Amino acid sequence: MDRRELIQTGTAAAAGMTLLKPLTAFGYAANSAVRHGLLGCGNRGSSVAESFSKNTSAQVVAIADLFPDNLTAGRSRFDKINADLGRAPIDAKLLFHGPHAFEQLAASPDVDLIQISTPPFFHVQHLEVAVAAGKHVYCEKPVGIDVRQAKHALEIAKRVKPTQSVDVGFQCRNAPPLAAVAERIKTGATGAGALGKIALVSGFYYAPASTEKNRPGASHDEYRLRNWLWDRALSGDILVEQNIHIVDLTNWMLGAHPVKATATGGRTILTHFGDCWDNYQVDFTYPGDAHFSFASIQFDNYGLFDAGLKFFGADGSATVGYSGPVQITGKQAWVFEDSASSAPGSGKFAANGAFSDNLAFADRDKERSFIDSITSGNCHNQIAAGVETALSCMLGRMAGLQQREVSWEDLLAHGESYQLGFSMDQFA
Repeated sequence: MDRRELIQTGTAAAAGMTLLKPLTAFGYAANSAVRHGLLGCGNRGSSVAESFSKNTSAQVVAIADLFPDNLTAGRSRFDKINADLGRAPIDAKLLFHGPHAFEQLAASPDVDLIQISTPPFFHVQHLEVAVAAGKHVYCEKPVGIDVRQAKHALEIAKRVKPTQSVDVGFQCRNAPPLAAVAERIKTGATGAGALGKIALVSGFYYAPASTEKNRPGASHDEYRLRNWLWDRALSGDILVEQNIHIVDLTNWMLGAHPVKATATGGRTILTHFGDCWDNYQVDFTYPGDAHFSFASIQFDNYGLFDAGLKFFGADGSATVGYSGPVQITGKQAWVFEDSASSAPGSGKFAANGAFSDNLAFADRDKERSFIDSITSGNCHNQIAAGVETALSCMLGRMAGLQQREVSWEDLLAHGESYQLGFSMDQFA
């Protein structure tokens, strides 16, 4: 399928989702919208919520954020989006700010779905409250920044009701070119896998530095929260927070998680506040002695951005990138038609995660699948899969920080634990 066919198919799907099924197990009547509550009005969170609004039947009816200025900006943005779509503005009673905003949002009977787009340290805490309130949940990655949180998330997963959908924001799996090549790598046209036995995977994520968020008069703790991408406890470090998409694609296509890892890297270039590393080189070993060599940077690099994977197997190789041709060479040669004319590394970095090129429809199709699971009653529970990928990244981080080989079992028994180090009540 090329992108032209995909647009036609996507348009038809969008039309089908505008009118919801007459009455599902959730009680959504025909023509009713899924009432969407956004938790975290930052760059990525707002971008995802806007995409939900424009590409699905979901309507942003409530927003919540720790900081009043973020809430004000979010309200202005979504009132305009709602007006453009012929929808009502956000009711003042559905605006929540402060350290307990997530609890107030979860307690609201006027919200069906909560989108968790807060700093990663808080994801599992916010997930627990949203699930307990019976809400559908779209939780951004990672599902936990340390092993303690990851294990807690698995306990929460057991409490998700059959009538609840919980998705994790691994939208790259839904990018049509990547989904198409994954199907061939995993099963192939004959069910055998187009690459045969895979020996080596090479992956990379080369990204620019994140920008400083500075507010006059901010305390040290507020500065940390606003610049959470620089803070390992709040973000999980670049391997767990950003590079996780490439690790997730590898796990997905190999059908397994790594069994051990070694790693190097450090904070070599960056000098600003924070403790996140700015580069990693990780060697993951997977079942069957397949090796995944992964490299990443996140510092000022004069405009360079590129991310992707190369798979090498007995019967061929596959190129899977954010930009450039997505293709298989070898016995079962194949190319995703509309990616063939673009150059590798030609994509542009998007701080809000809304990439173009091969990921142009990733968010849209992920969100449509999620909303369809709600309106159809065919619910998702992706917490365990999200935890598996988060733990895979923690495995590489632990190997790098401790400068030794770390096994999966060692990670689960002794993985690092992170604390916030201050009380959120000061922001009440």
